[in-house]
Amino acid sequence: MIGSIPGLRETNIVISRIRAKDSDEVHVATDDVVVQVGDTLLAVGTPTQLENFRVIVGEESSLDLMETPGEILFRRIVVTRKTALGKSLSQLALHTAYGVVVTRVQRADLEMAANPDTKLQFGDTLNVVGDKQGLHQAAKLLGNSPKDLGHTNFLPVFAGIALGVIAGMIPVALPGLPVPVKLGLAGGPLVLAIILSRIGRIGNVLWYMPAGANLALREMGIVLFLACVGLKSGSKFLDTLLSQSGAVWLVAGFVITLLPILIVGIVARKWLKMNYITLTGLVAGSMTDPPALAFAHTLTKSDGPSISYASVYPLTMLLRILCVQVLVLLLAG
Repeated sequence: MIGSIPGLRETNIVISRIRAKDSDEVHVATDDVVVQVGDTLLAVGTPTQLENFRVIVGEESSLDLMETPGEILFRRIVVTRKTALGKSLSQLALHTAYGVVVTRVQRADLEMAANPDTKLQFGDTLNVVGDKQGLHQAAKLLGNSPKDLGHTNFLPVFAGIALGVIAGMIPVALPGLPVPVKLGLAGGPLVLAIILSRIGRIGNVLWYMPAGANLALREMGIVLFLACVGLKSGSKFLDTLLSQSGAVWLVAGFVITLLPILIVGIVARKWLKMNYITLTGLVAGSMTDPPALAFAHTLTKSDGPSISYASVYPLTMLLRILCVQVLVLLLAG
């Protein structure tokens, strides 16, 4: 049977379609379908995963099962029903209940193979293969209500901010320091946002924000951030720059800003072979620089920088908050 093929789970491959050697029609490749020598399978995965799977199973075929006749349909289904949230694909068992196969899961701009252990979140888009009736039942179970994705519930947003502010006020004692440190108004909401996003749902409250609202608040936040920086530093900027130590501050800021970016960029491109789009978000996140992220997003026309930015920004931000407090306490002492 397909579910017992060696290396299937280890390589994270998903088999969506099968054509028997003595048949001209394509069928859905559920786990209980028996595989024989000469059958043709349609596998989904990364190039490396597919090559590893090919070595185990057999030879690559030139036959395109996507174009082969059969009663198989393809549909994208959006997860919006609360009862499906937090459940893994193996728990839902769509292949057993409705005879359909989930081939890919798209979360934001990240597309990944449908691993059985993948837990669904609100707004996930599933690529599902099956017959008309099975797809209809699967869509009913998962919700598939795109209009719900555009509904912004502000209660979780402000509740999360309030909880984050409270968390930022909690003192954290570190060994060797005479005074506890705090995450503050920046670190507290950041940590709570990561935790609540990971949880995804508490009771009937969904910690989810539509892409449109997310983008609008993000752009507004960047504008307000730049405006506040300008208002706070503008009145003293020229006086500081023209002062006796102004040139020293200017050169020091130039060196501190430029050298780390150049070193990270060269190492990432030359040795780690990182692509440029990912690198722009990585550098912007490591500098906790929202304007740089906005510029990278405009330049690349992709959400790739945002993904790498989100991966490094939380750690960098927390380290900056904590390290500054630790340095003040150590040097002041």
